[in-house]
Amino acid sequence: MCNVLYEDNHLLIVEKPPNLLTQGDATGDVCLLDAMKQYVKEKYAKPGDVYLGCVHRLDRPVGGLVAIARTSKAAARLSEQLRAHDMQRDYLAVVHGANLAESGTLSDWLQKDDATGNVRSVQQGVQGAQQATLHWRCLAGNPADNTALVLVTLETGRKHQIRVQLAHSGHPIVQDMRYGSGTAGEPIALWGAVLTLTHPTKKERMTFVSRPQGKAFAAYGAQVDAYLAERAQQR
Repeated sequence: MCNVLYEDNHLLIVEKPPNLLTQGDATGDVCLLDAMKQYVKEKYAKPGDVYLGCVHRLDRPVGGLVAIARTSKAAARLSEQLRAHDMQRDYLAVVHGANLAESGTLSDWLQKDDATGNVRSVQQGVQGAQQATLHWRCLAGNPADNTALVLVTLETGRKHQIRVQLAHSGHPIVQDMRYGSGTAGEPIALWGAVLTLTHPTKKERMTFVSRPQGKAFAAYGAQVDAYLAERAQQR
């Protein structure tokens, strides 16, 4: 069962585990949205179909926070927040390379390969390319294993954006089997750790935090806890 951090008549905030689809795809595998529909149906004894609207996604291997609307009004308002950059999604990642600057911005043009599903960085002007921008801050580095813990804030929301941009910058995410390397059985070291939004009906600003899972994050436990504690106080 997925961990539900918040719920009311309009909104669900759920912690998606790694390797679970956010929404269904051609594989037909179980997805978060279907699991939450079943959760609502059983908990509230709802007859017939349950409406839930997913306004943003996490890549299948990535765990973390997802906002799900329980009404069409909430879905429309949350989607507008996303378009207006009023919904803030902050990610924690462990990347290869400990020699990072204190902070920086990555801006690339990304193109999806429909045949493979992979995304790559291309030159501006290439057909189908979309601009992608993110901001990052180094929270800690570990020269012993040549990794660093970074905070990533999205300005755009492209497919595989964080993974592709960090890899293209020379700092692929630890355990990213698609755009880097890793060992089977360990989750990718990327986590949707902080989600800030305005409640669709109460109009209250709300911040939710989620502690990353996985071996790579365990090495940075103290730094992760300190950062999440700081953000949790902003609720």
